[in-house]
Amino acid sequence: MRITGGTLRSRSLRAPRGQATRPTSDRVREALFGILGSLGGLDRARVLDLYAGTGALGLEALSRGAAHATLVESSREALVAVRANVAALGQGDNARVVAGHVRATMGRVVREGPFDLVLADPPWALVDEGEAAGALAELARAGGLSDHALVVLEHAARSPPPDIELLVRGETRRYGDTALTFYKPAILAPPRPDAGPTSE
Repeated sequence: MRITGGTLRSRSLRAPRGQATRPTSDRVREALFGILGSLGGLDRARVLDLYAGTGALGLEALSRGAAHATLVESSREALVAVRANVAALGQGDNARVVAGHVRATMGRVVREGPFDLVLADPPWALVDEGEAAGALAELARAGGLSDHALVVLEHAARSPPPDIELLVRGETRRYGDTALTFYKPAILAPPRPDAGPTSE
């Protein structure tokens, strides 16, 4: 596995042993970041990589111009890999690794935002069970998204993309057995907790 583009292009990434972690393939990552680049969604962005695994998505975003990435992972083996990857690529000043389950760490994670780009690659069963959609809705409800944020959910191509509270579903792209669905914050989402009073 490697970084597919940007300043860190072709640098190798460490992956944990076993089958518990299913990293996004180079092909799908390259397609995703081609789309994001065409949308201008990476330059100086604050990125949140949920269910980070090896950290490939967040580190790819940094390679391609993002300002900072927060990487959330619960697996002990994957945490060893993601921390090693951050160090090996010299991204210690630009990346923060948060250990724990996504919903359990939400309070800490939101303080790192608001995020301009959220990349969520959960175990696909969590998409089918509604857990991933619930976590993303909780992030939006807590004020973790900027007004112009883009959320990308990776899921099985055989599964329909979920509706997510406070987010508007856009296009779905399919690559073999993998699908990427894009979301934006709903216009009438509740104000962020740090928002000041509005004038009449």
